Amino acid sequence: MASPHLVMFEEEAGQIQRICEGLHRDANAKAVLCIDKNGQPIAAAGETEQLDVTSLSSLTAGNVAATGGIAKLLSEKEFAGQFHEGESTNVHISIVAQRVILVVLFDNRSSLGLVRLRVKRAAEGLVKIFNELIKKLEASSGAPAGVFAEITDDDIDNLFND
Repeated sequence: MASPHLVMFEEEAGQIQRICEGLHRDANAKAVLCIDKNGQPIAAAGETEQLDVTSLSSLTAGNVAATGGIAKLLSEKEFAGQFHEGESTNVHISIVAQRVILVVLFDNRSSLGLVRLRVKRAAEGLVKIFNELIKKLEASSGAPAGVFAEITDDDIDNLFND
């Protein structure tokens, strides 16, 4: 099931880009992508010149959606992380804040343990950004703050509609 498109301000887009750049550096990764659940690239860092970022983003979102179907069959909410091992490139995929997908491409210059450790830190930063973004969207809507206390996660997701 597709999720709504994300809407964000320039400030948050810059913060997300900086987190991706830091993750690229700290995990010694080849490349890092942050994409929305619809497969739209949000930010990219590292060796992306030779990558078809749009296709990779779309295929990754499809992979996450398919894996979500498997999770439901197994009575799981979702599988928050995936790992694919290739001959020369490995792929670590994680869902952050149930809103975006963080993709780390890495080779033998790094390790899965290091990538997982650095992804955890980057995910914490991304969650903070999305929480602030939600507050900013709430403030710009002009509604009293108390109204939002009763809103569900699905209602919050709808804030990101185009």
